[in-house]
Formats: sequence, structure tokens, C-alpha cells
Amino acid sequence: MTTRTREIGVRVALGARGTDVLRLVLRQTGTLVGIGLLAGLPLAWGAARLLRALLLGTGSHADPLPFLGAAALLAAVALLASVLPARRAMRIDPAEALRAD
Repeated sequence: MTTRTREIGVRVALGARGTDVLRLVLRQTGTLVGIGLLAGLPLAWGAARLLRALLLGTGSHADPLPFLGAAALLAAVALLASVLPARRAMRIDPAEALRAD
């Protein structure tokens, strides 16, 4: 977040409200989490099917519930972890952010 202090300071100096900054940070976090889940879920599903085929005595049935549960848990933790930096970004003083180098 310290690398984006200047950018957020400029946004606040130009009139962005705290809720706008909060929404920006959470939206960017959500986008990254979404991309990761869209890429990771099919790969995990394929890896599980491959491993299941290699193991003796296991069925070929794949239950999607653990995959979806893990994805939901990961998304919730990632969004919760971004709330603290987002709240800190809401309180950036534009004068200090623009002065800092």
C-alpha cells in the first residue's frame, strides 16, 4: 500500500471521498482474487482428477463442494485481509502523500 500512497493522495486531492478510495481498493482486490479463482479452480479440478486416476481403489467421482468451499473461503479471507489497508487508505492526507518521496 505504501507504493500507492502517492496515487491515492492525488485522487483524494482531486476530490475522491473515503468511500471512493475504499471501493477502489476492494474492487482491485476482488478482481485479483476472481482472476486467481478462475485460473486456479479448473487447474485444481484437473489435478484432482489426475491424482484420483493414479491412486488405486478410489472412485472417479469428483465432488465440487470442497472446491467451491475452498474458493469461497479463499475469497472471503482475501477480501477481509484487504479491508485494513483500504481503511488506512481512506485516511491518507493528500498534502503529506504528495510531499513524500
